[in-house]
Amino acid sequence: MYHSSLLLRLSTLTLIITQLLLSPVVEAKREIREPEAATGFNQKKAVHAKQYMVVAANPYASQAGLDMLDKGGSAVDAAIAAQLVLSLVEPQSSGLGGGTFMLHWHNKKQQLTTFDGRETAPQLATSELFLNEQGKPLHWADAVIGGKSVGVPGLLAALSKSHQQFGILPWQTLFQPAIKLAENGFVVSPRLEKLLGMNFNPGIHILPEIKEYFSPNGIGVKAGDTLKNPKLAIALRSIAKEGVEVFYQGWIAKKIVEKVQKSPISPGLLSLEDMKSYQAIERPSVCGPYHQYKVCGMAPPSSGGISVIQILAQLQSFELAQYAPNSLPAVHLFTQSSRLAFADRNKYIADSDFVSVPIEGLLAADYIAKRAAIIDDKFDMGQAVAGSPKNSLVLANDNAIERPSTTHLVVVDKNGNAISMTSSIENGFGSALMVQGFILNNQLTDFSLTPKRNGKLVANRVQPLKRPRSSMAPMMVFNEDNTLRLLVGAPGGSRIINYVAQTIVGILDWQLNVQQAINLPKVTNRNHVTTLEIGTDIAKLKPALEKRGHQVNVRALNSGLHAIEINKNGLVGGADPRREGVVLGR
Repeated sequence: MYHSSLLLRLSTLTLIITQLLLSPVVEAKREIREPEAATGFNQKKAVHAKQYMVVAANPYASQAGLDMLDKGGSAVDAAIAAQLVLSLVEPQSSGLGGGTFMLHWHNKKQQLTTFDGRETAPQLATSELFLNEQGKPLHWADAVIGGKSVGVPGLLAALSKSHQQFGILPWQTLFQPAIKLAENGFVVSPRLEKLLGMNFNPGIHILPEIKEYFSPNGIGVKAGDTLKNPKLAIALRSIAKEGVEVFYQGWIAKKIVEKVQKSPISPGLLSLEDMKSYQAIERPSVCGPYHQYKVCGMAPPSSGGISVIQILAQLQSFELAQYAPNSLPAVHLFTQSSRLAFADRNKYIADSDFVSVPIEGLLAADYIAKRAAIIDDKFDMGQAVAGSPKNSLVLANDNAIERPSTTHLVVVDKNGNAISMTSSIENGFGSALMVQGFILNNQLTDFSLTPKRNGKLVANRVQPLKRPRSSMAPMMVFNEDNTLRLLVGAPGGSRIINYVAQTIVGILDWQLNVQQAINLPKVTNRNHVTTLEIGTDIAKLKPALEKRGHQVNVRALNSGLHAIEINKNGLVGGADPRREGVVLGR
């Protein structure tokens, strides 16, 4: 399965580094201006390109995407190739067993298309899926690990649908980098070794297939080991040749269903009919103004688009541009706007095919103004209460389990077409059920575990064929003339919303380039505590924020942002220094 000799590890690493160095990829240009706040990690520098660019969460994936662009492929082609490689080299975050939200910008037609590849609940699922015999919510491990939490994977359906509309290269071509790496092996990264050692998903040490893959012969894989995945290679070859039908209706579908239904821990309800009937959906995007710009994202079941737009819109009247990046007044205002957005999110946003979500009401200018008026620029408001937007229903807040293991990639091709795409299997290593070399999601725990609270229905409760609410927030920002200015997104569970909104503020208000904005020390508030990134200058604001009434927590905030900005000189790319992603372009 793998070879751990020091000689092989060194030679393989040398080969990878040599290949990347020899490739005529645009070198990063040093930027003179940097944010004043120094961070506790090595900051990356912005990368500039003239023709096209890809940013993904692992060097192998970025290279696969660049290879497709070099072949004349479209942004969709590059995104698919990169995502398939991520399924192999970053299995803890996304893959064939998960789902995705994708924004596609057609530059010539000036058209934004969004693809919903979110997982769906089985037809036999009920709102009591995650309640025990006493009617109480299951404990975390009982809910997440095993078959009960697995929804129908939507990633491949969304990739196929987007390729049918916007792909240029043959479908089979896009699979070749991932197949080659799966057969020949990839070098295990320090990040993957670290995550395996953290044991935050005990299922990887219990369930047999995933345990054998990551700990062959009882020895855990280490950074520098070469890890092969021949089972995944077989699946990829089959999908490349036969299309996604083999995944949703053929031998792979049968393996998925059998694994879920016969899981030794929490067997699930997924059926072959559930797999066969799955469809990726095109949905209208949600958009809103921020100063002279238009900010667009995914509609429900994603909460990311609405919530990011709400945070920004509520901040417009406070003119954050007057404050230094991450200064005390700016951080305070940001947390207050976030409180309001999260209060609305937790009450109203769910799958709009099943629940009436007041999208227009939540983004209406008069409603935004009323919410912004609640913000005290000197003192923390405490836990915010959801507002009453037009056409809203009487609902209860939910208690979904949301974990921060996700991935994000961005691409711009030679024609100016662009992709902002966030994918996930939800928890780190998902449900820990492994099928044919890929990990199945646990996305059903993104539903509220309880269907009612205080006698009121929860919008995001489990229902048959329903898609769980998500925090994924792939976003695009447009100039006044409707030209694309910025594409951005991040992993990070429900903190994604804060990471993305803060980065947009950094670029549009504080005039930082994408990398500088990504490098900014992070702050989050999900309508509870204000969290500051440990080991950075922003953590020094803790006493001052506490004087303003904040309850403050200082901890690691592992954001994983990726972004590309488009300006008159070309493309500027940024990758989060907190993770191993890279920017490649020409």
